[in-house]
Amino acid sequence: MFKNNIKIAWRSLKKQPFFTFLNTFGLAIGIAGGILIALFIYDELSYDKMFADAERIYRVDSNIKFGGAEMKSAEAAAPMAATMQRDFPQVESTVRFRNRGSLLLRRTGTETNTKEPRITFVDSTFFDFFGVKLLVGDKKTALVEPNTLVLTKTAAEKHFGVQNALGQSMLLNNTDTYTVTGVIDDLPRNSFLREHSVFMAMSGYADSHDPNWGSNNYFTFIKLIPSANVKDFQEPLNGIVDDYIFPWAQQYFPGMTKESFIAAGNYVNFYTQPLTDIHLYSHRDAEMSANSSIQNVYILAFIGLFLIVLASVNFMNLSTAQSLKRAKEVGVRKTLGSKKLDLIRQFLIESGLISFISLLVALVITLLVLPLFNDLAGKSISLPYSSPFFWGILLLGTVLLGLFSGSYPAFFLSRFMPVKTLKGDTQGTAGGGNIRNALVVFQFAISVFLIVGTIVVYQQLQFIQSKDLGFTKDQILLVDDVFAVGDQTQSFKDEIVALSQVENSTLSFYFPTPSSRSNSSFFPEGSRNQEDALQMQTWYVDEDYIPTMNMDLIAGRNFNTDFPTDSTAVIVNEATLKVLGVGPEEALGMRVSQDVELENPEFNTIIGVVKNFHYESLRENIGSLGLFFGGTSGSLAVKLNPGDFSTTIADIEGIWNKFAPGQPFSYDFMDDSFNTTYEAEQRLGKIFVVFTILSILIACLGLFGLAAFNAQKRTKEIGVRKVLGATVGQITFRLTTDFLKMVGVAILISMPIGWFAMNKWLEDFSYRIEIGWWVFVLAAILAVGVAILTVGYQSIRAAVVNPVKSLRTE
Repeated sequence: MFKNNIKIAWRSLKKQPFFTFLNTFGLAIGIAGGILIALFIYDELSYDKMFADAERIYRVDSNIKFGGAEMKSAEAAAPMAATMQRDFPQVESTVRFRNRGSLLLRRTGTETNTKEPRITFVDSTFFDFFGVKLLVGDKKTALVEPNTLVLTKTAAEKHFGVQNALGQSMLLNNTDTYTVTGVIDDLPRNSFLREHSVFMAMSGYADSHDPNWGSNNYFTFIKLIPSANVKDFQEPLNGIVDDYIFPWAQQYFPGMTKESFIAAGNYVNFYTQPLTDIHLYSHRDAEMSANSSIQNVYILAFIGLFLIVLASVNFMNLSTAQSLKRAKEVGVRKTLGSKKLDLIRQFLIESGLISFISLLVALVITLLVLPLFNDLAGKSISLPYSSPFFWGILLLGTVLLGLFSGSYPAFFLSRFMPVKTLKGDTQGTAGGGNIRNALVVFQFAISVFLIVGTIVVYQQLQFIQSKDLGFTKDQILLVDDVFAVGDQTQSFKDEIVALSQVENSTLSFYFPTPSSRSNSSFFPEGSRNQEDALQMQTWYVDEDYIPTMNMDLIAGRNFNTDFPTDSTAVIVNEATLKVLGVGPEEALGMRVSQDVELENPEFNTIIGVVKNFHYESLRENIGSLGLFFGGTSGSLAVKLNPGDFSTTIADIEGIWNKFAPGQPFSYDFMDDSFNTTYEAEQRLGKIFVVFTILSILIACLGLFGLAAFNAQKRTKEIGVRKVLGATVGQITFRLTTDFLKMVGVAILISMPIGWFAMNKWLEDFSYRIEIGWWVFVLAAILAVGVAILTVGYQSIRAAVVNPVKSLRTE
């Protein structure tokens, strides 16, 4: 019987190739979109789960407010790890990381450096803690001694190969000699260490041994014993503040008490963040690598679910549109003895067959678009061909999709009365109009919601691009690793400035682009009270920094090499004035100092006030910042005149090769570096666009099917209207209006949902747009326009039919 059902189903599908194609294509698009999004979500949820005992590993985070600055840091103080290992029996082991950013690396005895973008100091417990195995070397001795390092496989192959790496000497930044004590495999792309290629021994970093509880620069991970409950760990963790931090701070503020500290509005709180939650739930001031957001996962999960449901709804509508053509078939089958259950089984098998054909088409589509999707999403996902779980879920999902998609048409068709259908009366048997209309409303409500989401995401990204940041990021070239030219940095800078296409340049390690920074505590002259503390960024710049970055001085003056006293001068931003409680002119001449513990501290005199500029993401408020005179040799920012940038870059590279022969020439444009901060949002926007288009396409197929069904159902009515004088335009308008009412209901349903959802998304930004009324108007116009184009074709086609033919239709 089943074989016979399959044979009949196949013949039925071949008899109506156009609608079979629409059904198959619609479901295939939905399934392919669902597979891609499912693979993306699986990858996002898999981060850091490959490490040994990942479920017992936590990172110690800190929330601190002091000196007017609020910090939500992923880092802790240097003594935190040792203190927890010693004082907390729940802690099995600890490990710390201290990022160093990018460094130049070369084998001793060679001249050419290789730039390694992510280098970190790490404790020797790293290997046992995370279960990382060495390809060569001994984990018991690797990273124990100072000035030793471990390379990843790719980094080792650049210099000497994996097997020859052990014991080799390497030069970092042309100055420090390190010995290779091991090589590990490349770390997975779905781990927080994915971009790190060089791990240096923490024992050789002097600051890591300093019992300084005031500087939070170490990513500190703890592994709890199997029986420990992290909820019981929170209260004793914050006991560190009373036991260690306050006694340490009272060395510098003898009169400070916990009560006075809290009364000043300050706080220090510690939290534990599960390792496996970091990628999706952690959005702190400093992270070891770029994180995503659980909100994006939820959004994409809903989009994937909606796509599949929309495709299923589309199948129902298209099947229903063809039901009238099969009414007599049902009547004959019932007359010959077919039971209702037999008919339901037959139609469900037909829908199941279409689902499996759609699955095959969807897999082909997925394979074809997967490289494009990886580029769009910044992933390297692939189909898990060897996973039985993947194929099992796919097949089970296809069966359920076939049953769900075919259930309504099956029960609908099997309900036809044989006497009426054989006499040609299908009007009374067609029913179910409210359900079909509800399905169309649902389809378009989802589509309008996605249109609103797409517009809002792109509007926020446009706001970020066009907002006055307080500095100029366009046409500024950042040349990295300028320390490679040695003591010739000023000559290197002067030759570049002499180029005709160069307007200005400045030497500094600090720019308003993504980088690692930290705050320092300052105190106004005459005060050592913690209530008067000022937490401030300390950026060292030269005299050309402000004019090159096109920043606005609202009071005072810029640095000047003719003034020797400027070596102890500072230019502060407006946010600093709020903490100091003074105006721009009042601030000039004020003195602040970091050396609170010294009897004769060195003071920095405020000589200028710069207008606030965004040196962090627009998700964050602007904090206190001080520019100090003394350009470092980290990077050279070159302000270019409009013109042919490629020629100018080639000229700059020629100068680089003159001053730093054999050293890698690395550069980036500041606006590109700035944009990386919002890479996740940009990718989300692009994904929104793609899947919004797919959802609209699927919704249009469903509307197309319902319009065809409606035109068939009203054939005689249209003929009568034409005989009585109705024009094609009037009939088309009447048929189209019925569908526009459903689209209007969909718009009314989706608008408040879209407004609420996108407002929640925007809450992540301190500087954000307000969703304007025009967003909803534009979304409504687009939805109505798409509906008119879709329904209009079927309506005009029905309206132009000869009325004689329509009236003769049985």
